[in-house]
Amino acid sequence: MPAEPTDVGNADDTAPRTVIVRETRRGTFQQEIISGAHHLLADEPVNVGGRDRKKLPLTRVQVRLRHGQIHATDCAECETKEGMIDRIERVITLEGELDAEQRARLMEMADKCPVHRTLKSEIDIRTVEEPAA
Repeated sequence: MPAEPTDVGNADDTAPRTVIVRETRRGTFQQEIISGAHHLLADEPVNVGGRDRKKLPLTRVQVRLRHGQIHATDCAECETKEGMIDRIERVITLEGELDAEQRARLMEMADKCPVHRTLKSEIDIRTVEEPAA
């Protein structure tokens, strides 16, 4: 069975398994999250603040994610070599008068995001039931 296509850049924005996160341009941190027919807003609390996006001429960012599974044998850099593995493809669009160095720095920062680091690490999830009070 072939792996799913990896061209996320041309993926239908409403396709299943595709998630888009982009700025609303209303406030410093407000983001619109689109997953299929679902539209959500996310924002940081007022007390967190934030100013000028590290003084970069960045006017807008959009991140498009697509989740699927591939055969482990199709992933040369993966430790797992049998069965299926999850693959998340990420396409980042940066708008603004950014030079190549600034663009490279922003892409580095994307890989340092806490969510990205968590998903790339080994995860141990333990579920317990808590009795109602």
